[in-house]
Amino acid sequence: MLFHKRFIAVLATVMMGAGTAVAVGSFTQAASAQTAPAPAAEAGKDAAAAMPVAPAAPAAAEESDKEVVANPYGLDALWKGGDFVARGTLIILIIMSLGTWYIMFTKFFEQFKLMRQSGAAKKTFWASGSIADGIASLSEGSPFRYIAETGSEASGKHVGALIERIDMNSWISMSVQRAIDNVQSRLQDGLAFLATVGSTAPFVGLFGTVWGIYHALTAIGIAGQASIDKVAGPVGEALIMTAFGLAVAVPAVLGYNFLVRRNKVAMETVRAFGADLHLALLGTAGKTGR
Repeated sequence: MLFHKRFIAVLATVMMGAGTAVAVGSFTQAASAQTAPAPAAEAGKDAAAAMPVAPAAPAAAEESDKEVVANPYGLDALWKGGDFVARGTLIILIIMSLGTWYIMFTKFFEQFKLMRQSGAAKKTFWASGSIADGIASLSEGSPFRYIAETGSEASGKHVGALIERIDMNSWISMSVQRAIDNVQSRLQDGLAFLATVGSTAPFVGLFGTVWGIYHALTAIGIAGQASIDKVAGPVGEALIMTAFGLAVAVPAVLGYNFLVRRNKVAMETVRAFGADLHLALLGTAGKTGR
């Protein structure tokens, strides 16, 4: 019995030691599993660290690399893709615009020249000793010289049975007034063109607009659907024609009003010169008659 008790005690001791060893081994393995990194994760980290990082391309380089596409609905496309009606309308608007700017510059220069000649006439003509000397002091082609020559010739040609029935005052006044009217008519040359362009250019552009819309509707009918690629070209043509009409009409109207205003100022100086010349010619004719 004693032997059996000792054997059971030894066996229990051995079993308790083995359990403790197993528990310690399990705890050690769990701790090592938590502290030691997994081989696959460690390899992934090493590969990611070894991979070079590509620098980001700058935005300017990306923009420079973009291909520049020509505008398919611009003026070049309008001229090449338009029919004879669209091209004819565009040519008419161009001619109107060129004529408008030519007349505006030439008439402005002519008015500037006339105002300068008016100042010269005030200084030289009335400082002369006689009408003939005053006429000689004026420049060739000056409207003031033309008026003075006309009045001087009228005062010297007041002869004849029919002309003598008109008094000298009315005869000289009529001759000077005719010369002034000729100068005014010359100053107004070209203004009718500006008025015509200013009033008709928007309607010419509107005609081009209607024609472009007609092409857009035709393209829709042929394609069977109102897709943007079928409509963009004709509608763009219509809008360009409208813009051209306004771009031609607005300078013509502004130029017309500006030149008419300056013509009034210039004609005031011409009429003042004609009135003073009329009195001077009457005084000269009276002295000659006596």
